[in-house]
Amino acid sequence: MGKTTTATLFADEGVPVNDADQVVHDLYRSDAVEPIRAMFPDVIVDGVVDRKKLSENLAKNPAKFADLEAVVHPLVRAREKAFLDEQRALGKKVVVLDIPLLFETGADRRVDKIVVVSCEPAVQRQRVLSRPGMTPEKFELILSRQTPDAEKRARADYVIDTGHGIDMARSQVKTLLKKLGEQAERAKDA
Repeated sequence: MGKTTTATLFADEGVPVNDADQVVHDLYRSDAVEPIRAMFPDVIVDGVVDRKKLSENLAKNPAKFADLEAVVHPLVRAREKAFLDEQRALGKKVVVLDIPLLFETGADRRVDKIVVVSCEPAVQRQRVLSRPGMTPEKFELILSRQTPDAEKRARADYVIDTGHGIDMARSQVKTLLKKLGEQAERAKDA
């Protein structure tokens, strides 16, 4: 959908971004290694979680996703809380929590505004299948675990449409930040 690129556009505007995917990558090299080793001993290589092996393991046994999430989600949440505490201490008024499974994990209840990054299904499919190691089967598995895009759009406060290029997405981000700034001013004056 262009979520990572859009998060970068927010960062380019000076908005701190907490990228949950990056947090997971970090955890797979640190705090999550031993708990994951207990569930999937064959996915630890040289002291880190081998994401390819983990993905293959989960594809064979999708029921294990819940076990993995029970380990990883609390660790991600702790890092998110530390990020928010730090940004609050720095006086930041707007931050972005880049959360891939926002609705699926209930994280939508922890945020003030929901921005959904979206594009046409054909564009999404083309983008995802161009990633290294991605297969149509893996893509379908990912989609099966996600809230449908139409529902995400309906539940969003704002939608950034990334299907028309980066310049258009950048413009939408700038417009949204201006709107949020104006809302904050009105709330402060009220």
